[in-house]
Amino acid sequence: MSFNQLVLVFVAVAFSGHTSFAEEIKHSFFIAGPSFTGIIDEDGREAWDSGKGGARDGFVLPNGNVLIAWSDEVKEFTRDKQVVFRFARSADAKEIGTVERLDNGRTLITELGPKPRLLEVEADGKVAVECPLKPETDNAHMQTRMARKLPSGNYLVPHLLAFKVKEYSPAGDVLREFKTDSDDLGGRKAENWPFTAIRLANGNTLVNLTHGNKTVEMDATGKVVWKVSNEDFPNEKPFADPCGGQRLPNGNTVIASYGSSGTVKAFEVTVDKKLVWTYTGKHNAHEIQVLTTNGKPIEGKPMK
Repeated sequence: MSFNQLVLVFVAVAFSGHTSFAEEIKHSFFIAGPSFTGIIDEDGREAWDSGKGGARDGFVLPNGNVLIAWSDEVKEFTRDKQVVFRFARSADAKEIGTVERLDNGRTLITELGPKPRLLEVEADGKVAVECPLKPETDNAHMQTRMARKLPSGNYLVPHLLAFKVKEYSPAGDVLREFKTDSDDLGGRKAENWPFTAIRLANGNTLVNLTHGNKTVEMDATGKVVWKVSNEDFPNEKPFADPCGGQRLPNGNTVIASYGSSGTVKAFEVTVDKKLVWTYTGKHNAHEIQVLTTNGKPIEGKPMK
């Protein structure tokens, strides 16, 4: 390449605002996992450790505290590991499956067992709201996972063995159902158990389907408008029991492959199904929350 050609390349790159042709994506993120629950920094190092594995769900809150759900309890920690909120599951419950800090300051928790229900819990531990659920199974472990409260006040709840994501009113009425056992998704034999359900800004719902090893986006009628699976990545095959997930502000989707026995434990895909980031560390992730990308915090309420 001549000197003039080199100058033209340099000018083109500088004009584009980049110092390299493709900047490597680096994320810091929280994971709730079987052996490690804490924060991984952008270089893949353990930046904060809760000291207890086996977590189900969790969030890093805007104040920096970390809210975590285990099967038997929910705790909120400061970064120096002071517990500032704790809720132990009820005597008649078998498991806790969900935790989310709500805009009203309460904490959303799901209890599984003979009386599956959503609870909104005050800061002092008192239950302010109880919403009964209809998971269509007595198998407590498989009744539900990542339930979330919607801006409307309704609740979005994935029910694994019912093959449905249900939208509930605060009174416990089922207002809408999104089925995951349709013929175009392979029917029930595909074991498309809905685990994570995220209501997007456009009104669609993003769902991770665990044993089905796929992620789908459905419109308001339940029609699948976007789907990604290992068929799109025949070499990498990153889907392995996808549990937790997050839609980033740039439109990309981060997926946690909880059942991975290979190198890829979590990954990021674009709308046009390009694999742009992978976590290949030693920790499997049940739930995930990306915190920063290349040093910049993720803006807004995390969609996870």
